[in-house]
Amino acid sequence: MTPSGTTSSTTARPSARDADAQPAWEVLLPAASAPARRRGHALQEALREAVRTGRLGAGTRLPSSRALAADLGVSRGLVTEAYEQLTAEGYLRSDRGSGTWVSGAVRTVRAVTSPGVHAPPPPDAYGSEATVDFRPGVPDLSLFPRSAWATAQRAVLAALPHHALGYPDPRGLPVLRAALAGLLARRRGVVADPDRLVVCSGVAQAATLMGSVLRARGHAGVGVEDPGSPEHARLFAVTGLETVWLPLDDEGLLPASLDAAGVRAVVVTPSHQFPSGIAWSAERRGMLLDWARAVDGYVLEDDYDGDFRYDRAPVGALQGLDPERVVYAGSVSKSLAPGLRLGWMVVPGSLLDEVVERKRTMDLGHPALDQATMAHLVTSGGYDRQLRRCQRVYRERRDALLTALDACFPGTSVTGIAAGLHVIACLPDRYGPTDRFLARAADAGVALRALEEYGTRRPADGNVRLVIGYAHQTPTAIAAGVRRIAEAFDAR
Repeated sequence: MTPSGTTSSTTARPSARDADAQPAWEVLLPAASAPARRRGHALQEALREAVRTGRLGAGTRLPSSRALAADLGVSRGLVTEAYEQLTAEGYLRSDRGSGTWVSGAVRTVRAVTSPGVHAPPPPDAYGSEATVDFRPGVPDLSLFPRSAWATAQRAVLAALPHHALGYPDPRGLPVLRAALAGLLARRRGVVADPDRLVVCSGVAQAATLMGSVLRARGHAGVGVEDPGSPEHARLFAVTGLETVWLPLDDEGLLPASLDAAGVRAVVVTPSHQFPSGIAWSAERRGMLLDWARAVDGYVLEDDYDGDFRYDRAPVGALQGLDPERVVYAGSVSKSLAPGLRLGWMVVPGSLLDEVVERKRTMDLGHPALDQATMAHLVTSGGYDRQLRRCQRVYRERRDALLTALDACFPGTSVTGIAAGLHVIACLPDRYGPTDRFLARAADAGVALRALEEYGTRRPADGNVRLVIGYAHQTPTAIAAGVRRIAEAFDAR
């Protein structure tokens, strides 16, 4: 049925009013009522979507442009233009003298929703939807300095020369590299020559760049900390490198594990090891560098949260001890927001040309406007102010977590509290085993991660060891979440 309720006088070809075709044409009615200036575009998109989703199946004969225009109450020219455009794109085919048909080249698809890298699990993953999420690795995104970032953007847009909007130097804008070099030298003790600094999309891209270069040089594998970030293994696997888990103790990597691993490259988190929270001892730092020199190897230092230390100045970067053996990588994912996809790596001279060439072929360089905005934020002092703000907030939340654990789970030992955005909590053995504890927490609506999920080793004593992230929860939510778990045990 058409809006007017009339019937077509055309009998030679199917019309939009045919009973078996009408459901497909109804999806075009909203497009016909779109504003005049975009009605043609809306009609084309509606037809595309009808074909993609199977509302108009392959081989369906479309009504004449005159008949469809009359039914929709639009000009014939709009329909003709839509038919011509979709025929050129391959959605439709037109046989001279016999009409327009839906092409057989189109494969229908169903709309799907991607969960995203850090999307929460489905509700049943925790028994009920988790209302308090203690999983580590996430900063408080509400702390992002919107006003300071917007001010920096406006200043950049007003002053950025036109040529800066062309394809950037794959290493990054010189102004940002200079700003970051000063920042890293001052805050992290990095030997940061701006010419050796490469701006990239976070530590993830730094790892894949490094992995690609090592693979091209003949490396077959890379060592990773055990326990450590599973993401490291996944990133290097993409480049064709095998990963070898290297055990840790309370000081860092065990020396014998390096000799037995058969690799000449490792990725480490020495300033605040993830997830154990230890700071490597000076002896183990030196041992690692001695090993790298002896095997002509390299160390990738993932300084994922090195700016957040609460008891004293942050432990300086390993890279400062040997800039020719250590690739230093960091990002703003914890200090600003992971969605910015903005990080950096400081590269030894022997690897620089290869890393820069890989970066160029991978994405032709990082977005210039974001780089210029970040440079302004650093040079204006805004980034330092953001770090101080985050430190105050995160220290308060850490203290709230320690207080709650002490009150609700007496006898719990907590380590890794001096820095970072998470702690390791070892609960008394009466709360084990780990699977049961996690299940009860899930039933209470609290999401947690066990330490054993981050490596190959399993605790021999059966105690529950948790990696608890606190940065993205308010003190009130932290106290409520810990109390929920305790109440779940008291009720049984």
